[in-house]
Amino acid sequence: MTDRIDPQDLRTFGTRVLAALGVPEDDGALVADSLVQADLWGHQSHGLLRLPWYAARLRSGAMRAVTDPAVLSDTGPLVLLDGRDGVGQVLADRARALATERARAHGVGVVGVRNSNHFGTAMYFTRRAARDGLVAVLTTNASPAMAPWGGREKVLGTNPWSIAAPAPDGRVVAVDIANTAVARGKIYLARNRGEQIPGNWALTADGAPTTDPAEGVLGVILPMAGHKGYAISFLVDVLSGALTGSSVGTGVHGPYEPEARSGCGHLFLALDPSAFGDPAGYEERVRQLVEEVRGVPLAQGFDEVFLPGEVEDRAEEAALAAGGVALAEGSLVELRELAASAGVPAGPLA
Repeated sequence: MTDRIDPQDLRTFGTRVLAALGVPEDDGALVADSLVQADLWGHQSHGLLRLPWYAARLRSGAMRAVTDPAVLSDTGPLVLLDGRDGVGQVLADRARALATERARAHGVGVVGVRNSNHFGTAMYFTRRAARDGLVAVLTTNASPAMAPWGGREKVLGTNPWSIAAPAPDGRVVAVDIANTAVARGKIYLARNRGEQIPGNWALTADGAPTTDPAEGVLGVILPMAGHKGYAISFLVDVLSGALTGSSVGTGVHGPYEPEARSGCGHLFLALDPSAFGDPAGYEERVRQLVEEVRGVPLAQGFDEVFLPGEVEDRAEEAALAAGGVALAEGSLVELRELAASAGVPAGPLA
């Protein structure tokens, strides 16, 4: 791992790289912030490690630098957007803002997005909605990584989903889950760190367990919780792809494929607790749930019980206290190469 780098320096670097590739400054700042935030949360699999992948897709035209979605359907509480191959983070955030607006007016806001791209960490967007007082759900499909339960050929993506909700005292509770045993980016991160992976993460292309991240990338990632992870992934593909009119299954392509249109889709659901007629009661019931969870006797080997999303909050606090983000050496090398090719000073990465 490298020395720690100030998060704002990393955001500035990411924004400049994206601007050099034609992404408008505000959009580039959003993307850079989402990646650096993932690093701060301790999820480096979804952090700046991904910036060179995005750059390659922008250069090939598989992802358009200027995001210009079209409204295909608008019923009031429900809107469908065609992302027209725009930047995934920009489309996801517009879906969040639009779903929030409609939830304020109707109690519920639902925004589907077709023909989008990888948007980073789903929690980045649901937490934003929760901080605005809404309960939020976000789903997306992804390129094939998982074999269906009982099969040995990858057909379904990790197809992550996130739920976030307001909690008492200005807090947010949130979860962000891939339906595989591990997010594919964590295998790439292990490769960049020169580390092995656990034997229950992935299979080789021949269907054998492996601890080699290079083989895991080329092979099949195992589902979480066996058949349950497979079933959830299948239904998330229905919500994100089939329902929105985007691609599904093997028709979806990932951010590490430099020339293939992604075809991924998203579904953003926002609910206004006040529309249920008892906002004060909502907060009190969440407080009760928090207190009950906190108050349980501890199992052996545990020091405390965390709320959903609290591990990320603690990781961010620790990273900021320590001086910022420490990137994997392999990621740092790739980012320096990207800076040189984009004609942008490496700055904090030099």
